[in-house]
Amino acid sequence: MYKVVLSKKAEKQLDSIPNPYYLSIKDHLKGLEENPRPYGYTKLFGYSDLYRIRINNYRIVYSIYDDILKVEVINIDHRKQIYKNI
Repeated sequence: MYKVVLSKKAEKQLDSIPNPYYLSIKDHLKGLEENPRPYGYTKLFGYSDLYRIRINNYRIVYSIYDDILKVEVINIDHRKQIYKNI
């Protein structure tokens, strides 16, 4: 089982997300503990170790460290803003 760690930036962004999306994102974050490569995940072009999953209009950008069973969430934001803030 992987440990999911949120960066300070991701924590702040998660707190600012409206409620119906917030609950869905929290469920997906818990799901990353069991499977860090869920259906629909994508490796980001131009980055060697970044992945993203889509939740409605929001995206979660994260790194996977298989050797220490850790998922580090780097960014959580709206689809229009997510790639500007990486």
